[in-house]
Amino acid sequence: MIRLLVVNDQALVRSGFGMILGAQPDFDVVGEAADGEQAVELARRLRPDLVLMDVRMPRLDGIAATRALLAGAVGAAPKVVMLTTFDLDAYVYEALRAGASGFLLKDVSPAELVRAVHTVLDGEALLAPSIVRRMIDDFTSRPQPSTGTPERLRDLTDRELEVLVALSHGRSNAEIAAELFLSAATVKTHVARILTKLDVRDRVQAVIVAYETGLVRPQT
Repeated sequence: MIRLLVVNDQALVRSGFGMILGAQPDFDVVGEAADGEQAVELARRLRPDLVLMDVRMPRLDGIAATRALLAGAVGAAPKVVMLTTFDLDAYVYEALRAGASGFLLKDVSPAELVRAVHTVLDGEALLAPSIVRRMIDDFTSRPQPSTGTPERLRDLTDRELEVLVALSHGRSNAEIAAELFLSAATVKTHVARILTKLDVRDRVQAVIVAYETGLVRPQT
């Protein structure tokens, strides 16, 4: 069973997501929280596999809660998926740096919500297209790093760098396999090695490293 924690300050929204997820045979909604402080306390006590976290909440917002929950965490830390609306897209980069594994828009359909949970727990990135556009725009406005291979990337092989670039363009494992003429199992192995060498928890964090080091440049 996949253990889930739903966090939202609106009771109807919170219960709605809980009912959708709880109806799935492989999901167990172990708790619900109405603010960030409660979310951190419940997550540490209940140890969910994934936390569905709203961005804007009283007492402690979703970004601060994510940072508190994941800072220094190893191994057993849950995945965190943020819930946002178009007007909150500016929080994307900060939340990803805090450790969020992806974003969902609040108008997500029940089927998309269920699929998203599986996607994140399978290690794939989860970002709505509009959010990806906003993140790229954010990187475009930042000073670009100098050329050359940054220290943080020097342990990666040429093939691993190719896979990381493909990840940064939003490719799935299957798409990377087809693009680089590799088997899906080989791509999965490369991704695992990239995460280990970069000391990041998932693909989203690896993509952030790719942009920040200048391996991938935003295309305007």
